[in-house]
Amino acid sequence: MSGNNNITRPQHRQLRFQVLRYDPATPAVPPRMQAYQIEEADGMTLFIALNEIREHLDPTLQFDFVCRAGICGSCAMMINGRPRLACRTLVRDLPDEITLAPLPFFELIKDLSVNTGKWMRGMSERLQTWLHTQEGAPEADIRRIEERMEPELAEQIYELDRCLECGCCVAACGTAQMREDFVGAVGFGKVARFRLDPRDSRTDEDFYELIGDDTGVFGCMSLLACHDVCPKSLPLQTQIAFLRRKMAVMGLKGAS
Repeated sequence: MSGNNNITRPQHRQLRFQVLRYDPATPAVPPRMQAYQIEEADGMTLFIALNEIREHLDPTLQFDFVCRAGICGSCAMMINGRPRLACRTLVRDLPDEITLAPLPFFELIKDLSVNTGKWMRGMSERLQTWLHTQEGAPEADIRRIEERMEPELAEQIYELDRCLECGCCVAACGTAQMREDFVGAVGFGKVARFRLDPRDSRTDEDFYELIGDDTGVFGCMSLLACHDVCPKSLPLQTQIAFLRRKMAVMGLKGAS
């Protein structure tokens, strides 16, 4: 039996990329858009497409990646004007023309690579995003940390711990573009996580000191782009609204 050599195979698209290129280490070379074209492949993610460009067209193109599975958050970038993870974005969901740029707000390293870690560390130190225990009673603190936690509460805490610190929420935030000291949705999520944790000794008044001003929850314009772009679909809208109500109560108590 002879095979059928006349089978029609689907034609893959030619993808055209416009990538913002700039290296702060060579300021004499101004920012520019550079064009690339590759053929789409089945199941291709934007991360795979960028590797194709770097391996076969331009080895100087810089972007970040570690896990390639939507866990580390390092490949976040602006994809057709929207903050997204390259490794979780399928090119089949994008048009033929794809524009890429680095995340705004963060320090640019080169091309599509930004230093989110520097900002995230500063935010974490400012909000003291670690478990606080009572001073002067170490043995009691250890027993408290090891106490059994209700599964429902543990699940709520775990949900907030899923944050990748990718920077998408901050890049999409209107307030963050106007105020460099704004802690953003990622900061609110950290505060909400430790406020839920029964092992943390801080009070609502303590948390008010951290986020109860215009650089915190009262600076949020409630545009909620952070909620829309979160790669992990975290309940940012709910958490921001809850924290704002709690902090408003704390503010009224302090004023009375």
